[in-house]
Amino acid sequence: MTQPDYVEENRRTWNEDAPNWVAAGEASWASEVPTWGQWAIPDDEVGLLPADMTELTAIELGCGTGYVSRWMERRGASVVAIDVSEGQLATAKRLGEEHGSRIEWLHGNAETVPYPDGFFDFAVSEYGAALWCDPYAWIPEAVRLLRPGGRLSFLTNSPIVTSCFPMDGSEAGFKLVRPYFGQHMFDWTSVEIDPGGVEFNLAISDWFSLFRQHGLQVVDFLELQAPESATGTPFVVPADWAKSHPSEIVWKLRKKP
Repeated sequence: MTQPDYVEENRRTWNEDAPNWVAAGEASWASEVPTWGQWAIPDDEVGLLPADMTELTAIELGCGTGYVSRWMERRGASVVAIDVSEGQLATAKRLGEEHGSRIEWLHGNAETVPYPDGFFDFAVSEYGAALWCDPYAWIPEAVRLLRPGGRLSFLTNSPIVTSCFPMDGSEAGFKLVRPYFGQHMFDWTSVEIDPGGVEFNLAISDWFSLFRQHGLQVVDFLELQAPESATGTPFVVPADWAKSHPSEIVWKLRKKP
């Protein structure tokens, strides 16, 4: 099946960038206590994963170096992980072998996963598919993969911060420079500063509409705030910006029984 152009672009981008994520992946695999997002917010404040995943079948959509999958495995889940980048998967597979993991690694696009309907109890994405796949494709695919009553959790950029990203690819500022309503695809391939791949986001009301359309109930919604100790500008979001505005959001959803 022919893939959209952005899938190949993101595959190329992440293969080129994969060496830059090895050290972070190694550190996260070694950590038994998850932290989340660009500000490393503690798990007890985010709760992206169920505390006990014993006997659950789980899938990570856009796994990168696979540390979230490892955290799920440690909590008792049987885990499948998919990513479009061979380079990222190479790191994930190596770390899996070193840690004695039994995670199944799949190379592919998280918008089309080669598993049957209703196979999984839980699906998750920390960025991954949540940022780099089209929500109008990956959300219905996640729903298809979940059994009735299954859960989906994901973390991605806030649509507020995407409205504050300058057109040249520089860091987020305190002015709205893009329309909030109607946002969908953000093509960074040709920007002047730090060109990259193709990202996606939606206005909050559009996320709600998409969830309703595909039978997902909202269990919780979080807007993450950078801690007072945060410094620097990770991923073009200054810490001072993220202390007063949400740079990241978390959705916790349930497929209708």
